[in-house]
Amino acid sequence: MLHKLVSAPINLVIKIGEKVKEEADKQLYDLPTIQQKLIQLQMMYELEDIPEDAFKAKEEQLMMRYEIAKRLELEQWEQMTKKK
Repeated sequence: MLHKLVSAPINLVIKIGEKVKEEADKQLYDLPTIQQKLIQLQMMYELEDIPEDAFKAKEEQLMMRYEIAKRLELEQWEQMTKKK
């Protein structure tokens, strides 16, 4: 009983931390979000709202996130197909 009272706040903090990480990963590696950001970036560049060097740097970051997101998606798909 005492153990549950002591560990409950710790467990709550751990669960909150896991949820925050899950949401951050979702935002960081969400394919539609990344695709939308790439489109917006391209439009900004074409409208000359940002210089070429800033465009290339941001595009590289987004493309790296896109590749990671695709890899994660493939891994999730493989795990789902193995379970069935």
